[in-house]
Amino acid sequence: MAGSSAELLTPEDLEARLRQVGETRYHHLHPFQLRLQSGECTRGEVEAWALNRYLYQACIPQKDSHILARMEDASMRREWRQRIIDHDGEREGEGGIAKWLKLTDDLGLDRGDVMSGRLALPATKFAVNAYLSFVKDRSLLEAIASSLTELFSPMVIKTRVAGMLSNYDYVTQETLAYFTARPVQAKRDSDFALAYVLEHAKTPEQQQAAIGALEFKCSMLWTMLDALEHAYVYAKPWPDAFAPDGAAEMRRAAAE
Repeated sequence: MAGSSAELLTPEDLEARLRQVGETRYHHLHPFQLRLQSGECTRGEVEAWALNRYLYQACIPQKDSHILARMEDASMRREWRQRIIDHDGEREGEGGIAKWLKLTDDLGLDRGDVMSGRLALPATKFAVNAYLSFVKDRSLLEAIASSLTELFSPMVIKTRVAGMLSNYDYVTQETLAYFTARPVQAKRDSDFALAYVLEHAKTPEQQQAAIGALEFKCSMLWTMLDALEHAYVYAKPWPDAFAPDGAAEMRRAAAE
């Protein structure tokens, strides 16, 4: 972990340390992410990425609900609950989760399979559950700090969307609609979370805990891509997991 536990950082130095975590540990550096955005993934690998990533997307309003329940200040709760609305929507068919399901629908995946999570890799399930446990069990400061991956997501989204549209003819702007609003939402959310962390991490121990929380979140996202790369590039998926030559391809062949 960066820094000494005896070193009290200025807010500027703490922010620099947090941003350094993203520069060195965020999944924009992961080989699978680089393959995905450069057009090197097979269609089956893109499908596996979308199906597994759904579990993470679906857990976001759950983790935000855990954080919201721990906030004693009403103004903070009003600010934070917008995150839940962004993903769940105000009504059925709206919000980020519905848009992610549009992505998996367009890839030919069965919506029931996607939403059930039954075809996701074990490591995906473990990673998502670990994240939910983290925000429930750690301090509110750490739970909020773990969301600071949103500091780095806009740059990844821009590159990912441009690369996928350029390299995969079965992907359209509508397919990737989830990503349209995310840069603005992520900027709003990360501004709020960063301000909270800089204000409330008042001791060296709290500062290191905040840095460690962001490192944990980066490791969680990295682990999910590690699992995808191992299962679909170098080895083979868990017996009960999604198989690229399975149902989705059979449905496409029947439709042609």
